[in-house]
Amino acid sequence: MTGSGEDAHRTPGRLAALLIDASTEAIGAGGGHAGGVYLRSSTPGMLRLAVLAGLPGPLFRPWWRLHADRPFPVADAYRLGVQVVLPNATETMRRYPQFAAGLPFQFGSLYVPVVGKSTTFGVLTVLRPSAADATEVLAERELVARVAEDLARRLEDLRDTDPVAWDGEPLCVRPPTTHASAGRLGRFAWDPATGVVTADAHLHALLGVAPPEFGGTIEALARAVAPDDAQRVLAALREAAASTPSLPLYVRAADGGLRLMEFWTPEASAAASGARPVRGFVLDPGPGSAADAAADLLPEGVFCLDRLGLVTYANPRAAQLLHRPRDVLLGRPLWDGVPWLAQPDFEDHLRSALLSPEPVHLHVRRPPDVDAAYEGDWLALSVYPGPDVLTCTVQPTSRMPDSAEPFEAAKTGNSSLAPLYRPIVLAIALTEAVTARQVSAVVMKELLPVFGGRRLAIYLLQDRHLYLAWESGFPPGFLAPFDGVGLDEHLPGVETLTTGRPLFFDSMQQLTDAYPGIPLDATEGARAFLPLIASGRPVGSCILGFDRPRTFTGEERSVLTALAGLIAHAMDKARRYESEAALARGLQQALLPRRLTDHPLVETAGRYLPGTQDMEVGGDWYDVVEAGDGLALVIGDVMGHGVQAAATMGQLRSAVRAFALGDRPPDEVMSGTNHLLIDLDPGQFASCCYIRLDPVTGLARVARAGHPPPLLRNPDGSTRVLDLPGGVVLGVDPDARYPVTELRIEPGAVLALYTDGLVERPGIDIDDGISALRVALARAGAPTARLAGVADWLTAAARHATDRPDDIALLLATRRRQR
Repeated sequence: MTGSGEDAHRTPGRLAALLIDASTEAIGAGGGHAGGVYLRSSTPGMLRLAVLAGLPGPLFRPWWRLHADRPFPVADAYRLGVQVVLPNATETMRRYPQFAAGLPFQFGSLYVPVVGKSTTFGVLTVLRPSAADATEVLAERELVARVAEDLARRLEDLRDTDPVAWDGEPLCVRPPTTHASAGRLGRFAWDPATGVVTADAHLHALLGVAPPEFGGTIEALARAVAPDDAQRVLAALREAAASTPSLPLYVRAADGGLRLMEFWTPEASAAASGARPVRGFVLDPGPGSAADAAADLLPEGVFCLDRLGLVTYANPRAAQLLHRPRDVLLGRPLWDGVPWLAQPDFEDHLRSALLSPEPVHLHVRRPPDVDAAYEGDWLALSVYPGPDVLTCTVQPTSRMPDSAEPFEAAKTGNSSLAPLYRPIVLAIALTEAVTARQVSAVVMKELLPVFGGRRLAIYLLQDRHLYLAWESGFPPGFLAPFDGVGLDEHLPGVETLTTGRPLFFDSMQQLTDAYPGIPLDATEGARAFLPLIASGRPVGSCILGFDRPRTFTGEERSVLTALAGLIAHAMDKARRYESEAALARGLQQALLPRRLTDHPLVETAGRYLPGTQDMEVGGDWYDVVEAGDGLALVIGDVMGHGVQAAATMGQLRSAVRAFALGDRPPDEVMSGTNHLLIDLDPGQFASCCYIRLDPVTGLARVARAGHPPPLLRNPDGSTRVLDLPGGVVLGVDPDARYPVTELRIEPGAVLALYTDGLVERPGIDIDDGISALRVALARAGAPTARLAGVADWLTAAARHATDRPDDIALLLATRRRQR
């Protein structure tokens, strides 16, 4: 579970506390059951979920980060600075179909931007029960807005000393409960060899004893748990340490309330004295203790989850059916206690129960390796929502028929369409797909398995003809005759697009009857032909193939039609993106130097590698320019991607060349380029390193604008980072100054300039990346090695990587020895 323990202490304490307080306050103000805060991150345009209150983090991982330009309510609230009110699922589907497809449940939501004096920090979010319309939540909306305003003021004060950004995983916290102390559980461990007892934060909270005040002994534990029953607790602990089986122990707290304790010893563990380490938990059942005692005797399995997914109660029958010991279940996230329940269908149902008020019912199959006695068994699971606790029942049921499609084994008791969706339900996955091929691959991976499909074909419309963009599962060459068919052909793939109506054929005979003489790829099966139409514009058609005849229910037809709209929008976006990417790449290639300026005393080599993630074009560039009787070595990186970044890169390169040809000093080159960028586009920033090198004397004069430091390999093979002073990135401050540093480049030494794409990776400190590049430069061969080979060596790993998140530029220079 994220957001506790090890993760929590790595987060900025003051910032985390402010966000947690605001989240829980907003949930109460908005009449919600869950909520959180999205905060801007250090990555431009990226929002990250900083706090998630009242929901288990792992189940909502697809929503942990979000681009600010996505068609989602959080993004609109942040980007536009407006409140977004979605009172119910119908309004959510109308305004944000991708978001609704990812969470197709009956709930309402509020999104309020957290706006400071000069910036928007993030968005406060509340998930609440459905309402008829927005007028029913006006009062709650105003209260949440006040919480957001107060949070903004506090963040303004905080950012004077600390950065207000979030780059890690969300903190998952419990909101205030509606029933005091119901089902609280904490865990502890006792090592008899040392006598030390360690307790988790939940147990400290349950006992009301702060860690510094906790004695850390079994005597202190026994007194804190049950002052009047301390001797019984001590005796049970010592019996457990002696590996004597012990029954669950019920004791009385100081206030007379009932508490449950259980102990166990890890297998194959024993201290030198023979006493074994003991682990256990303390459960404060709260007012439902009598009901829990009764539930222990029920013939069906019953277990309870809190809103973070932790198991707070499980009766013996539930432990037996799930084939997991109670001590493994209690106090752990359900997906840790019962790993095989981490199935897409069950996760969707659990999300539904957490977000909407209706119970859900499904069937799950225990994997064969759970226990030979249970091989092939099916379980009927029901989840009943509650404000603080979800109650689940489980009982054996007859085996589901082999012919049943996966979704038929997962019907709900309400109108939710959750069983028909994968966890990210295609919509979330499609937001990350930016090419037609990526969109098709997502459909193949996320959509077909849910419906039991085996074959997929996607055709895209161009010049009134349909061209095959993707196929999978069809016999080789079968679809070739249909590639490039015109819109006047009498074919289901054509007519579904021209009419805008999906076509469903429960059997191949139905398809033949509707289209006599049509070639068939199989004698048995079923087919669905879906129109791909985005915002009224025809995009293409999608064909889904099934190996066996089947009946498409009305619900399935509606869902497939809706998903076809999502696919169409993604395909339309992908085609526009690919056109823009091709334009940007062409522009960038045209702007990069075809040949570096040559000099008899200086050898240079440059390399450029485009990023591979999202196929976005960056603004990296390098250049070598004559500067009087010397040479100017330049490298830069325009922040951002796309045509705008490439165009800005071309303008800056031209400006730097003009300044260099006039042999202007490095600081004047940086200042002049800075003013130009501010005049061109105040919203664009760029880093740059400019070196004016005298080839005869080796004197180098360097100015930096927020760019990574150069590296220098000396003639003896030693290397060092030239940690030179510099100014801020270009485009920020019109009065910025760029100090100039002088150094001497010996003959045979290699100077390396690079952009951050070569040294920066997610989760790795950039200083470590620079150190690794320095080591690689030292190992790049003898000082006499040709510079082109050194450049290839330094970029070899990046060249073969398939996940380059950013563009890479590298410029090397060395002084030749005079003869």
